[in-house]
Amino acid sequence: MTARALMFQGTGSSVGKSLIVAGLCRAFARRGLRVAPFKPQNMSNNAAVTPEGGEIGRAQALQARAAGIAPSVHMNPVLLKPQSEIGAQIVLRGHVVGAAPARAWQVKKHAFLPAILESFAELGAAHDLVLVEGAGSAAEVNLRENDIANMGFARAAGLPVVLIGDIDRGGVIASVIGTKTVLAAEDEALIKGFIINRMRGDAALFADGMEFIAARTGWAALGLVPFFAQARHLPAEDAADLAPSVARAGRLRLVVPLLPHIANFDDLDPLFAEPDIALTLAPRGAPLPPADVILLPGSKATRADLAALRAEGWDIDLLAHHRQGGALIGICGGFQMLGEDIADPDGIEGEAGHSPGLGLLAFRTVLGPAKRLAEVAGVNLLDQTPVRGYEMHLGESFGPALAHSLHRLADGRAEGAASLDRRVFGTYLHGMFADDAARAGWLARFGAASRLLSFDHLIETTLDALADHLARHIDLAALLSLAR
Repeated sequence: MTARALMFQGTGSSVGKSLIVAGLCRAFARRGLRVAPFKPQNMSNNAAVTPEGGEIGRAQALQARAAGIAPSVHMNPVLLKPQSEIGAQIVLRGHVVGAAPARAWQVKKHAFLPAILESFAELGAAHDLVLVEGAGSAAEVNLRENDIANMGFARAAGLPVVLIGDIDRGGVIASVIGTKTVLAAEDEALIKGFIINRMRGDAALFADGMEFIAARTGWAALGLVPFFAQARHLPAEDAADLAPSVARAGRLRLVVPLLPHIANFDDLDPLFAEPDIALTLAPRGAPLPPADVILLPGSKATRADLAALRAEGWDIDLLAHHRQGGALIGICGGFQMLGEDIADPDGIEGEAGHSPGLGLLAFRTVLGPAKRLAEVAGVNLLDQTPVRGYEMHLGESFGPALAHSLHRLADGRAEGAASLDRRVFGTYLHGMFADDAARAGWLARFGAASRLLSFDHLIETTLDALADHLARHIDLAALLSLAR
């Protein structure tokens, strides 16, 4: 390995590790370094397809974009995709290798460390700097045995560590100093500095706090980072970041039910950015609000989410919405729900069996072990607008509704379905709203207008602004000097 590397761990989950690594990837890349992101183990149902035809966490794909390079399965060699409250699908270097309940994973995960180290070395051989992101909290000492995501990886790879704390949630002094207190001496010795993230208000008010932490820990104070509001334009790593929202004013009322196993939820980001769309994320525990369009998102456990939808009474709301002339869009798992039946004979996503769908489109879906992962392009057959996106799904769908396809892909395949009354639409394509022409076509279909000229430009300018923001508030030279 020829690259230098530095690892960023957190005092807890959602302290901003992913965002800071993305910004640093852009900042150091703009300084002429060949930078690569790396996360040994991620847990997220927000995933991206790589050019090799594998999948990694969406956060690492964003970090790769920030670094100006193509995403690779080596940037996130182990991805856990939760599909129940206690279990997850295991993705190794982009491909599913099994599933495990949480307790079993804690026992078996150390066996994945050699593959993780190989991927890390491969990135290191081709870059000048590798920025490594930990997972969850560095202080999870109850999970330290067999750890591959935080200190276990840092020790195995011999990496210096920077600890990130979140002042916005409160108690940051105790959380940083407490992390030092609970860590084993060999782990604590790897931490060389700390960053405090999401400061609101007058930064001078926390100057004494930075000094206090530095004095108590012996770690270098590397930066106090103000809250970065533009982060809302960038994809969230975890569904926990998708808080229920109340729609802003907008011409088109779009409602998205927040299902327990929502996946690839960055499909919604371009819609959030459109001023003409009043997008509401509907929480469980209340009826779906009035809408012009209801969008059923992707799901990592389609039958379980369909059961949750019915338990909320949302199936009644959806069917009433349809009877009253409202439109529905289903993406991937949401598309499968619109059909007549979903069968899982091998128990791929949970207990074997089948579930009746919503019956709004005449087709059936059978889940199987083969997973389709591919970037695709084509045309929307409703208005001949171009479309691009990616497929990431289990299962095959069959039935007469598919004869009225929504898309024609570049390889000649028909894809998706549209009802004859043009009020129910389903597709397996994620990411289609990121295409400006495709998104404008969808909004026009529902009587609204696209006012976001380029979603790609919005992402790029946000990453540039993030890099500038971090450069103002973090000692980048000190960070680079710590890398080994």
